[in-house]
Amino acid sequence: MVERVRHQLFLDKPLSDRLEALAAKPGASKSAILADAVTAWLNRRGTSELEERFALRLDRMSNTLGRLERDSQVVLETLALFIRFELSIQAPLAENDQVGRAQGRARFEAFVTQVGRAVATGHRTLLPGEEGR
Repeated sequence: MVERVRHQLFLDKPLSDRLEALAAKPGASKSAILADAVTAWLNRRGTSELEERFALRLDRMSNTLGRLERDSQVVLETLALFIRFELSIQAPLAENDQVGRAQGRARFEAFVTQVGRAVATGHRTLLPGEEGR
């Protein structure tokens, strides 16, 4: 059984009259009505304090995540279109074209090195004034 603590309250007359009217209904009691009301008030207050504390921060994070998702979709679509374009215009190498394959490996290594350097230094190719780096 839950331990109960007695409280003495002072209520304004109109509020007291309303409480009396509610408690007069079958199965209702002043204690139960007040306990429910205090519980609901405390729950709302706790929720609103958390919302006030975190709502702005969560909104900012949500907006940032939305922009990141949009940007990643743009990057993926750009990459997919570039790959499709390159594959459609480049003729396949002959089986015995070792020079062409070596040149392809060298270009790929240069590409990976350039991407690694850009990521490590934080430079972005598409920023204004940085074209052609």
